[in-house]
Amino acid sequence: MNTLLPVNDLFLRACRREHVERTPVWFMRQAGRYLPEYRAVRSKTDFLTLCKTPELAAEVTIQPVDLVGVDAAIIFSDILVIPEAMGMELIVEEGKGGPRFPSPLRSRTAIDALAPIDPTVSLRYVMDALRLSRERLNNRVPLIGFSGSPWTLATYMVEGRGSKSFRYIKELIFSHPADAHALLAKLADAVAAYLSAQIDAGAQTVQLFDTWGGILAQEEFEEFSLRYIRQVVQAVKPKGVPVIVFCKDCGHSLDRIASTGADVVGLDWAMDIGDARRVVGDRVALQGNLDPTMLFSTPERIELGVKRILEKFGKGSGHIFNLGHGILPETPVENVKAFITAVKTHSVQYHV
Repeated sequence: MNTLLPVNDLFLRACRREHVERTPVWFMRQAGRYLPEYRAVRSKTDFLTLCKTPELAAEVTIQPVDLVGVDAAIIFSDILVIPEAMGMELIVEEGKGGPRFPSPLRSRTAIDALAPIDPTVSLRYVMDALRLSRERLNNRVPLIGFSGSPWTLATYMVEGRGSKSFRYIKELIFSHPADAHALLAKLADAVAAYLSAQIDAGAQTVQLFDTWGGILAQEEFEEFSLRYIRQVVQAVKPKGVPVIVFCKDCGHSLDRIASTGADVVGLDWAMDIGDARRVVGDRVALQGNLDPTMLFSTPERIELGVKRILEKFGKGSGHIFNLGHGILPETPVENVKAFITAVKTHSVQYHV
């Protein structure tokens, strides 16, 4: 894989808290339904086929770079490809409540039956998409790989789908903690192998998404989520690329998240980025954290929101501008462009 730095390496420098001329900007789920060009590709195929067809995955990965001017690309995929590779049936039906596992994990026998993965075989389509994306990006901007955290993957695998009460996964950790740890240990190994393979295939940064860490109290978050995030980060770090950890609704554990070995900590929109910087100091870079729904307002309001976050972070390196969670599908493209323009315009003064 070509190891040359991208022409625009602002994102990579910010991850390492090196000097940048302005704050880099990208956003989660940036290759997705808010773009008409994505919907045109998606109209011809189903979601999982899109994920598993490297030519198409690379096409939608690169779209936001060309169309809205982000400073990094993130590979188009889904966090649930790991459970599928481990032997679970995954069904994604558009407009029917999101992805689901028709046979969720509800016993130790089912957990023990999960197969270890060789990501270069069972998830080769992701690696091929990464290689193709790197080739087509032609070193314009960096390419990000990603995975769900062990806890978030376990939550989907045990619940069978998204949940409001999370009854089954919480029943597992409270009533059968040994079984929960057996599952999480398997997933930590799988995630570490998967991210390492992504780096070998061309990912220049990797991000762990802990979408459901925030459903846990602090003690359980440490035992069942952060412990395994730390394990994954330490396994991946020798690869030498920046590692981002994003835990939604986990502000109570910001200091501990920053101590996992991650290079960057992502913040949801409920957290004050100035307060977060005071907590973590110069140990990690911070990523975030505009409320995604603000992109439904006016360009003027978006600009104000951007300026406030830049002001709260203050001067110096180590800030990557992002949303506080994934972009929403109905977001107007012109507002996305206004958001990116505001970051690029107003962040310069903080890096003089």
